[in-house]
Amino acid sequence: MGQMRKTGKGAVSALNHESGVDLASAALNFELTAGGSLPEQIVLLPAGENITGRDGRSWRNGSAQQVVEYLEQRGCDLVLDFEHATELKAPQGEQAPAAAWLNGFALQDGQVVAKVERWTPAGEKAVSQGEYRYISPVILYNKNTMEIKGISSVGLTNRPNLHVPALNQQQPTTEVNMLKKLLAKLGLPEDATEEQALSAIATLKDDLAAASNAQQPPDLNKFVPRADFDQLQARAANAEQKLATAASEQLEGAINQQIDEALKGGKIAPASKDFYAAMCRTQDGLEQFKQFVATAPVIAGASGLDGKNPDTDNKTALNAEQQRIAQMFGNTAEDIAKYTKEA
Repeated sequence: MGQMRKTGKGAVSALNHESGVDLASAALNFELTAGGSLPEQIVLLPAGENITGRDGRSWRNGSAQQVVEYLEQRGCDLVLDFEHATELKAPQGEQAPAAAWLNGFALQDGQVVAKVERWTPAGEKAVSQGEYRYISPVILYNKNTMEIKGISSVGLTNRPNLHVPALNQQQPTTEVNMLKKLLAKLGLPEDATEEQALSAIATLKDDLAAASNAQQPPDLNKFVPRADFDQLQARAANAEQKLATAASEQLEGAINQQIDEALKGGKIAPASKDFYAAMCRTQDGLEQFKQFVATAPVIAGASGLDGKNPDTDNKTALNAEQQRIAQMFGNTAEDIAKYTKEA
């Protein structure tokens, strides 16, 4: 029967929520037996109440039996895939083929072990020919207590603490030390939760804002009371409206003057007055109209009636036919004009 030996552990993955417990996941790494033989049994978790990862973090394995029960309650075989494809690729709709299927979960000398039910051709080839040497169980743990609750899948890998999104990402020791120093500055213990740290930071920000507001009155060069600001806005809007009205009235006066001059000069017909007035109200329309009138020919000459008296100055001679008829009735041209006026 093939055996496996432990070589390393992994890091935190995505959060899982099961039975109201806030869980996270991480991948641990174990080396397959040298020689490339196919193991019939795999160690999923080593013995001991504490498991320490390469990046310095630790998990509590206080109840290995609880892990076994979690696996048994799943009601199906546990997949052994390639490079944690079940956790990373399957959620994206990509293929996640199995290398083997595991069941028969049990405790053996404090270790959580699983029986290899069967290897797939791809998995058998990968292990027997030495293409893969390590396995990496993805553990589920309570992120507040760091206690291991179960295992969600197992992956073949050649890189302990794989640098892949949200899984098997080794956390540098310098980052761990930095977090410890930050927690100390916040007055929190090293095992403080993320929520406690964020709450402490939020409290500091609120206290700082309150202190700043109390000690520093607003700069009147940068801020004004809201009532004054609203009044200034209203005055500015009123002034703009008055200017717009005055400009509109001035424009209308100029348009009427130009239209009247064009009518008197015979450059446009009276029937076209409204059309040209509308054209003048467009942008640059008045200037364009002035240029048009300056070069347009006279289309309506003077009638010659200005200053004329219709009773005395608007007399015309009778034509030959009118004169013949008037003579037949003994009427003069003056009689015809008189009678026509009275009629």
